[in-house]
Amino acid sequence: MLIFKIILFIHICAGAICLFSGIGAMSSKKKRGMHTICGEIYHSAYVIVFVTSLTMAILNWDSSAYLFFIGIFSYSFAFLGYVSAKKKWNNWIAFHISGMLGSYIAICTAILVVNVSNITFLNQWNPLIFWFLPSIIGSPLIFLVGQKYKKCKSI
Repeated sequence: MLIFKIILFIHICAGAICLFSGIGAMSSKKKRGMHTICGEIYHSAYVIVFVTSLTMAILNWDSSAYLFFIGIFSYSFAFLGYVSAKKKWNNWIAFHISGMLGSYIAICTAILVVNVSNITFLNQWNPLIFWFLPSIIGSPLIFLVGQKYKKCKSI
């Protein structure tokens, strides 16, 4: 199905943009400039990943219905992180950090799970490990980064 292949190509490109722009946002100073530019790119690309994942799940509902719900769940983190920084409600930094890093963990999980079978030295491991590994590594990082910015009122 040509339309599915086109949507998949867009999905993969947007996912790659998320991967790199997320690194850019995480590694830059937390102020207006590179951090916010990378963050805007990240969120925009994540919206594309979200829409394309829902579309592909609907097109292949019998075999991919679960991806519909994973897409909603993972984008909800990105949305929370993005909106909290825009609205700056009470304790927004904690929501921003948790949301953005949570969504990054989700995108890393997706990339890892989809591609691990093609990586020679990793495809011998139980695939279930790769569903949890990004969360096992990323969750303590969310906590540590959250502690660093806990006392800050703004970035």
